[in-house]
Amino acid sequence: MGLFDFIQQKKTEDASAGAGNAPLTLPDVVAPSAISINPRSLNISGRLSRIFFAVSYPRFLNDGWLEPILNMEREIDVSIVIHPIDTAETLKKFQKKVAEVQSQINERSDKGMVRDPQLDAAYRNLEDLRDKLQQAEEKLFDVGLYIALYAEDEATLNKIEGEVKGILDTRLIYIKPAIFQQEEGFMSIIPTVTDKLLVHSKFNSSPLSSFFPFTSFDLTSDTGILYGINRHNSSLVLFDRFQLTNYNSVTFATSGAGKSYAVKLEILRSLMFGTEVIVIDPEHEYEYLAEATGGRFFNISLSSNHHINPFDLPVPLPD
Repeated sequence: MGLFDFIQQKKTEDASAGAGNAPLTLPDVVAPSAISINPRSLNISGRLSRIFFAVSYPRFLNDGWLEPILNMEREIDVSIVIHPIDTAETLKKFQKKVAEVQSQINERSDKGMVRDPQLDAAYRNLEDLRDKLQQAEEKLFDVGLYIALYAEDEATLNKIEGEVKGILDTRLIYIKPAIFQQEEGFMSIIPTVTDKLLVHSKFNSSPLSSFFPFTSFDLTSDTGILYGINRHNSSLVLFDRFQLTNYNSVTFATSGAGKSYAVKLEILRSLMFGTEVIVIDPEHEYEYLAEATGGRFFNISLSSNHHINPFDLPVPLPD
């Protein structure tokens, strides 16, 4: 479904809801009130947006090259789309490409021409990558980098575009606006896991790792769950408290600071690693979370059908 179709569906559902007082649906909540699609930009409820895609990268990418864009004091959305490529099919194409480059080198040598350093470097790189793919040390991916800029007016949007292009041009990374594809670009940016633009470049695992936006010289844990981002150096805070001798923890904060949200998020991420979680919930605050994650909620009181039997010991396992 395109973005315009999505808006049209929302309007139709709004009309139906007004007639029958139907409950709100997801499109009613997330869809903007109006949208105008232009060749170079979008107008979403009076706010301009312009979508770009990366078309060219340098031969070498340094770690953290994306951080200056993410740290700009501007409203920017970045989407990195990664599609794995079948290694078996790629190796067949690599064999043909290596043969072509080797043929060009031999032809120049037979004609007595001076060797071409670019051909020699390309041959070495192809052979090295083919060996790593064959040994499963590397994998290939189709990668799309999409950037959405937002502004209140056209002049500000053009200014932000110049700033972003200036930062990326110094790193030999070139982007272009999605001309006549702003709708597809916006659908590729929003978190719906859809790639409508399909503008890709091929990367193997090593250079693709440089896209990871969180880099730091500080040591961090290789295990555990994500608690947040270190505001001092933008690195990830990964921590596994169950590896400590005493893994108890206490959460303190002022009223409304987000204690319940933080604890629920920790529970969800811990469940992903198979942690068993038991919550004593006097205010029924975690009932919906238990239902959403496939757990069970027991209402324990004097008038409840559920009770706790402290003498209900588990059956011992056989030796």
